[in-house]
Amino acid sequence: MGKSGPSPRKRTYQRILLKLSGEALAGDAGYGIDTDVLKVLAHEIKTIHLSGIQIGIVIGGGNIFRGIKGATQGMDRASADYMGMLATVLNCLALQDALEHEGVHTRVQSAIEMQELAEPYIRRKAIRHLEKNRVVIFGGGTGNPYFTTDTTAALRAMEIGAEVVLKATRVDGIYDSDPKLNPKAKRFTEVSYIEVLQRGLKVMDSTAISLCMDNQLPIIVFDLSRKGALQQITDGKSVGTLVS
Repeated sequence: MGKSGPSPRKRTYQRILLKLSGEALAGDAGYGIDTDVLKVLAHEIKTIHLSGIQIGIVIGGGNIFRGIKGATQGMDRASADYMGMLATVLNCLALQDALEHEGVHTRVQSAIEMQELAEPYIRRKAIRHLEKNRVVIFGGGTGNPYFTTDTTAALRAMEIGAEVVLKATRVDGIYDSDPKLNPKAKRFTEVSYIEVLQRGLKVMDSTAISLCMDNQLPIIVFDLSRKGALQQITDGKSVGTLVS
């Protein structure tokens, strides 16, 4: 069952997978890429990078094109998903530029081959980049339609041996109902994978949650706009909601 009391989190992390939504890059506009948001995000990532944390990042593409929405408007689902995958690469390149302006060495790896823009995704190479203190940004989803970038994040996290998935959102954790609609909504500090699935809590899609559950990979859901949240999480402090 979900807990609202103190969380037992006290560990720090050496290798993480940060999951960002495309909408997070759009800022208040809700679409496109807000360069001011990118600068703030890149600085937050740089802070934990300088502390020695190895960082992999998966970004969605919903600020440019969302495959599921395209499918509901009459497009072929597979075609719409491929378009969404291309949108994620645009976001990866934007974040790469922002990070490198902060002096952080990065590599973009894409599940869809596009040699002029990104390396192809190769697991061992990604791990080697992380060991060399480079931030690795994974684009192109899984390379297959019908899979979300949430599932990509879970998959890549397990492949690179990440200790946790950090799911960045616009709210400060997981609630038992929508806090924007219900002012009495209760926020969990810790909740189980099974409860997330059974109650239909909107954390990540069910495939991603199941993958994490099967491999005992914890997920921390936190508010991206909270200054210093990434640093606090990697320091082992209780921030957001832990799914484990």
